[in-house]
Amino acid sequence: MASVRVRAPATTGNLGSGYDCAGMALELYNTVEFRETETGLKIELVGEGSGRIPTNENNLSIIAAQSVFKTVGFNPKGLLVHMNHEIPVSRGLGSSGVAIVTGAVAANELAGRPLGTDQLLRICSELEGHPDNVVPSLLGGFSVSSERSGKIIYQTFPVSTALKGIVAIPDFPLDTKVARSVLPKLIPMEDAVYNMCNVGLLVGSFLSENYNLLDQAMSDRIHQPYREKLIPGLMEVINKAQDAGAHGTALSGAGPTVIALATKNFQQIGEAMIMEFAKNEICAKFKILSFDNSGCQILSND
Repeated sequence: MASVRVRAPATTGNLGSGYDCAGMALELYNTVEFRETETGLKIELVGEGSGRIPTNENNLSIIAAQSVFKTVGFNPKGLLVHMNHEIPVSRGLGSSGVAIVTGAVAANELAGRPLGTDQLLRICSELEGHPDNVVPSLLGGFSVSSERSGKIIYQTFPVSTALKGIVAIPDFPLDTKVARSVLPKLIPMEDAVYNMCNVGLLVGSFLSENYNLLDQAMSDRIHQPYREKLIPGLMEVINKAQDAGAHGTALSGAGPTVIALATKNFQQIGEAMIMEFAKNEICAKFKILSFDNSGCQILSND
């Protein structure tokens, strides 16, 4: 029976100003193996999310796989699925997008790779609801993306190995639906213009590797001010990371994780964020991560 094993990276979305359009891939991974069997569906899951993530047909990887199978007309008799998760669930590190990407890519491989990148992106984005997480998880690097008339438009850029992401991960989850529910339906024109300028600076910073721009480039008026009430001490944590030497700091995705981008003082920045969270009675841990420029990888295909 055929089998395939794939690995996809975590992502950090928004990066402050790039709400629902900017994202980066991190060197933190979920690995999924699909093996064809004679009948049924069996899922084995170890690591992050064990006991919380469904191990049946409601699993996001399986939903994505079934969407690919339906699209290409491929019908395996059964599947044995093994999942090894390193990415925390509901923490703003793209775990749902990674689940969708791994399932879609693994299914496409089992079916003989009939779908190209753009088709996979469309399926993944439809399931996720927006492309800013699935694009970097599938393709790696820093990306800007959007959906236009049913097509995913995107541009990706490699990230320098000199830049690291220090992620401070609180010990509580935050559902993306809740984080979206606190956002206003309309925003002032001056706030929209403020963020538009900063997204331009964000792209320019990565292209030129002038990371001194990130302090302003990651400044935001569209979503973080409204989500602050969901994450006690958010702005204080961001400010402490900046004081410790970060080039730019922002909420990672919908949160509650905070990510700081830096080229030095990694340990000090992480410790400063953790200490500030602790002042608000939030227990958190930090990781120092490089950025992934490869995206989803096929580790084996037998």
